[in-house]
Amino acid sequence: MEPLSTAAIAIGSVVATKALEKTGEKVAEALWDKTGKFLVKLRKQSPQTVSGIEKAPEQPLDYGKAVLEVESAAQANPEVNQAMQELVAAAKAEPNPKFNEILSMPNLQKLAEKIGQVVMPGGKGKIENQSF
Repeated sequence: MEPLSTAAIAIGSVVATKALEKTGEKVAEALWDKTGKFLVKLRKQSPQTVSGIEKAPEQPLDYGKAVLEVESAAQANPEVNQAMQELVAAAKAEPNPKFNEILSMPNLQKLAEKIGQVVMPGGKGKIENQSF
């Protein structure tokens, strides 16, 4: 999986878990634990990114910027990278259909593709705020 897609899924997992929690839905304990671990590790590397992610969806999150920041933190810190990989694995194994519906939204893949266009040498693309 492309690193940017992994970061997008990790961020989407955190936001989806929060959204479902507010509606009374439950996610598997493994996903809940991995989400918390990811945020703890990321907060040490990039506290402002975690702050923005935690405020979503109530406050709009610049997903493009957040994905780039998470990917940068994962590249700089193996613990963040490991926590991100574990979160993505737990997200893919999550049995809650509503969680999977949120995560399968095409915006996550499109977002990763747009970011890839921008960060690749000579790439061009426009990233706009996206919301779920």
